[in-house]
Amino acid sequence: MQKHVTRRGRPLGATTFEVEPALAFGAVVRALRTTDGVGQEALAHQAGIERSHMGKIERGEHMPTLAMILRIAHALGRTAGELLLETEAALTEQQNPHRGRKQRTLNPLVDGSSPSRPTTRKPHGH
Repeated sequence: MQKHVTRRGRPLGATTFEVEPALAFGAVVRALRTTDGVGQEALAHQAGIERSHMGKIERGEHMPTLAMILRIAHALGRTAGELLLETEAALTEQQNPHRGRKQRTLNPLVDGSSPSRPTTRKPHGH
């Protein structure tokens, strides 16, 4: 049986990261973990990282490596793609809080556009 090795910190040479994606990814991990009823320590153990590091990831204080994202996803019973799609959706919502509103489609024949490609316009005032 192969022993789980706990890995510390960020990779050598990593000095900075973007805060917004780290916060969004951490929020997604925390939400999925709590929805699944899994404790932070249990998730960290299953992913092969220290609990304190998992806490930093969930708080957006550390940006996980791709390998770590894969391990966290596996520990959550999801794919890395699912985690990243949720993260991207969270970032999009933060950047465009009104994006969820239904946009008005203009009549393509009235506004001069091609009939095969209707034009959408943002609601007035946005």
